[in-house]
Amino acid sequence: MSKFDEKLATYEAALKSLDKGADMALLRAVTKGLGPSIYNNDSNKVACSDPTELERVVNNFCVKKLGVSAAKGEAAVQAACAKYTERAKHRAVFYYLVVKDLGKESVYA
Repeated sequence: MSKFDEKLATYEAALKSLDKGADMALLRAVTKGLGPSIYNNDSNKVACSDPTELERVVNNFCVKKLGVSAAKGEAAVQAACAKYTERAKHRAVFYYLVVKDLGKESVYA
């Protein structure tokens, strides 16, 4: 099993606890899109308690990658923070929740 597959298995388990009917192909695509950041213990997590990090997620992911307004991105990020209550939030799972909330699955198709 490759390191990527190990990480993906961890993310799948975390996501299944949140969403029983989760789209694992979308999770794989989101994880692949994160590149090597999933292997760094700091960058593979999202801290909802850090407003600077959340602003970075909105600007760099929601606005630039997904092409939505900052207001919509901020609402989706807050919704993901509310739904994903684990202390250590995996970035891939968090981004998956944001993509689903915004209905932007087509970006990863």
